[in-house]
Amino acid sequence: MSAQEKADALAEMDANEVTGCTKCALCQNRTNTVFGEGDADADLVFVGEGPGADEDATGRPFVGRAGELLAKMITAMGLSRERVFICNMVKCRPPGNRAPMPEEVSACWGYLVRQLQIIQPRVIVTLGNPSTRGLLDTRVGITKLRGRFQQLPDIGEGLAGTPVMPTFHPAYLLRQYTPDNRRNVWADLQQVMKLLGLDAPSS
Repeated sequence: MSAQEKADALAEMDANEVTGCTKCALCQNRTNTVFGEGDADADLVFVGEGPGADEDATGRPFVGRAGELLAKMITAMGLSRERVFICNMVKCRPPGNRAPMPEEVSACWGYLVRQLQIIQPRVIVTLGNPSTRGLLDTRVGITKLRGRFQQLPDIGEGLAGTPVMPTFHPAYLLRQYTPDNRRNVWADLQQVMKLLGLDAPSS
């Protein structure tokens, strides 16, 4: 598919399926669905866990404090939000910003798989435990998986073997903003940059 065809396919899925979705109980309290945004032809996709209050209010992913930090991370890689794609495991806000329940992830699973099939990224960065465990189909935690590339299982046609870099969620970094955690996340992102052939911007 061309970049325009990918963008059209994503927009059609959002408008015709996700916006009115009632597959799980999360639909009952949402203000907006949060489909995801960015470049439909991106080499890099970031996958978080679920929308928070700011995202539910705006219908856009990662627009609160965690989103500001993610934007800084993306800029440090020499990219912009417009050149990557950002989405979540679930498209509606879990109450109280809790982690998504298995049945909620399951209800949204087909949307995420199809997003990835349309975009066909060269690499995926999973942010935090829910997206890492969900996409990699593992119970192993983020602290043991981060720091090295994993391979996406056969979750859908054309996706098996896509490199996945698990790293800490920006919201976790805001709570635990230690030198070690910052250094670890930057090391993870540098591996992604190397795979994509990106040079860090000169400061």
